[in-house]
Amino acid sequence: MTDTAIILDEIDGRKAAAFVIAGQLEDFFLTSPDSFGLVPGTICRGVIDQFVKGQGGVFIKLPDGFKGFLRNAKGLRLGEKILIQVTSYPDEGKAIPVTDRIIFKGRGVIITPHAKGINVSRQIKSDEEKLRILDIINETVPEDLNSGMIVRSMAINLDDHTLLEEIKVLIHLSEKVLSDKGTEIELLVQGDNAHALALREWPVFKKSQVFMRGFEENGILDQLVELMDPRVVMGLGSIFIEPTRALVAVDVNTGGDFSPASGLKANLHLARVLPRQLRLRGLGGQITLDLAPMAKKDRKQFELAITKSFKTDPVESTLVGWTPLGHFEIQRKRERVPLRLSLKL
Repeated sequence: MTDTAIILDEIDGRKAAAFVIAGQLEDFFLTSPDSFGLVPGTICRGVIDQFVKGQGGVFIKLPDGFKGFLRNAKGLRLGEKILIQVTSYPDEGKAIPVTDRIIFKGRGVIITPHAKGINVSRQIKSDEEKLRILDIINETVPEDLNSGMIVRSMAINLDDHTLLEEIKVLIHLSEKVLSDKGTEIELLVQGDNAHALALREWPVFKKSQVFMRGFEENGILDQLVELMDPRVVMGLGSIFIEPTRALVAVDVNTGGDFSPASGLKANLHLARVLPRQLRLRGLGGQITLDLAPMAKKDRKQFELAITKSFKTDPVESTLVGWTPLGHFEIQRKRERVPLRLSLKL
């Protein structure tokens, strides 16, 4: 197997995907059980069901008896039909978060019906590459297209034909969905399963880096078992990552060394490993860090380290900052079902 690889397999009959670098699991997708509701990216026709006083939002009836929550209810009427897209998994016992600002996402581009114009990722530095991509877009996009487009950084890894075909498919899909005239509650576009999501989101550029099957042979199942344990060992100390109903608590222990220097070292280690641990465990929502004791003057160093780590993490996260009790808080999008709830090994 190559140093960087995508392994596409199944667990309990559900599609699963592992992103591996030098034998270490760096990311993992598992298609959620049907009981967890509609997956992010799913597009539905729903019906306005109930306005939420004081919040400005509205509940929406969705297919299969599910209920969605749309934050902005301005201009909507009870019983009105509406096109929505699932944005994330819900908190336990709550409605599914949805938006009426639908997007159509590919590996190279995103079609944005509610935001016109063409925006190229700032990570694409080469003027030559920008010109190549824009030439393809100008060749493909109809003049009367009533949508915008975002060029993703991964577009540079797609050849002309692949990028052109992706744009055509996404435009066709967007026009079909947005011209929908149906009147019943209905699922229109199913969100991606784990295999499709992996091939769309992970930076692997050659077919020789993608493997069908191989979780057991490559130690993926063993690494997943380790992730079911809240304890993460680090040198003489440890980290505990424990989800509760209200939040995810992260506790840093330094073992028998209670010095500020040891505390800083442990906290900096947490800053480096936390995005990967949260990503693989599928954890989101409010994350509260109970850090090891360190001098207040060292807080800035910790902030710089954790900001750097989360900058490259694909899951949307906001570093909220310090609480009066000295905890550090993070708000993270619930893009995935928690591993402990969706996986039985």
